[in-house]
Amino acid sequence: MKVLYAIQGTGNGHVARAREIVPLLSQMCQLDLFISGSNWQVALPYQVKYRSKGLSIFYNKSGGVSIRKTLARLRPAELLQEIRQLPVEKYDLVINDFEFISAYAALLKGVPCVAFGHQAAFLFDATPRPRRRDWLGEFILKHYAPAKYAIGLHFERYAPGIYTPIVRSEVRKLTPKEGRHFTVYLPHYDEQLLIKVFSEQTEYYWHVFTKNVKNIHNYGNVTLLPVDSKNFTQSLASSRGIVTGAGFESPAEAMFLGKKILALPIKRQYEQKCNAKALKMMGITVIKKIGRRFSEKLRHWIENVPPVEVHYPNITQELLAEILAQPMQGAIYPLESFSLPLLRRVLL
Repeated sequence: MKVLYAIQGTGNGHVARAREIVPLLSQMCQLDLFISGSNWQVALPYQVKYRSKGLSIFYNKSGGVSIRKTLARLRPAELLQEIRQLPVEKYDLVINDFEFISAYAALLKGVPCVAFGHQAAFLFDATPRPRRRDWLGEFILKHYAPAKYAIGLHFERYAPGIYTPIVRSEVRKLTPKEGRHFTVYLPHYDEQLLIKVFSEQTEYYWHVFTKNVKNIHNYGNVTLLPVDSKNFTQSLASSRGIVTGAGFESPAEAMFLGKKILALPIKRQYEQKCNAKALKMMGITVIKKIGRRFSEKLRHWIENVPPVEVHYPNITQELLAEILAQPMQGAIYPLESFSLPLLRRVLL
């Protein structure tokens, strides 16, 4: 069976998940990789057959999505050409981790496509949403990477077809301990602001991971470190807790390791608002932004909030076997059509 595994390269979470999936999947089928996006730092140590700049999201320095930067780097004509030219017809199946080009190429050419990953969970209505839904955010989550079938990943099993997170094998092998530092991963904030905010908490040490440094820099009780999967994992495993965005992989692995979490969702990023709602439902502390009272809230979290206990079994092999075995028979959580007839006419 020939399979194309398409990976979203906006951020590091999709790539980190691919590092776990590719070795298993390559033993189960004839596998090629496609990655699109231009702002990820975690290495993917496998041969990638197709690459694209794709569609990427960019952030400003105050914790929000930069609409200007994101729109400025759109390439609609090139994207349409890439959709037409990507040879998905050579494959029996496309496994799509929220990747735009391969999803529409599969739709255009009638190739079976399974939406697989965290964003696929939002194709199910039972997935938690904030009280005020964002129509544009909902539209993007459901139409950005259309597929006929879906298997979603989320913090809890909110519905059939949604499974608990894929925790990397290197994380599962760790023996967590509680050191003197907290781990910080807030790529949507400027590191100078983070140095200022966390250096005020002089009783504690802070490991701040950022894509903007290539070497370790110390600023008193704050240490800036380059984004690196191994170093980040070691820091998290030996930390007292983590301050991070309302993403998916980092909070999931932190909960698996028994670490307390403080989540700051990216502003104007609807998926993170949805994740924040799910985290709140589990008892995780969520703060909207770094504002005037952030230091006070941070100290309260440090001194009073316990970690949330979870159990995430290792089901990766079973999930991949289900994906490969079922879509040809239409038995893998079929979705209603998201074909967008107008866009399909454009593609044709």
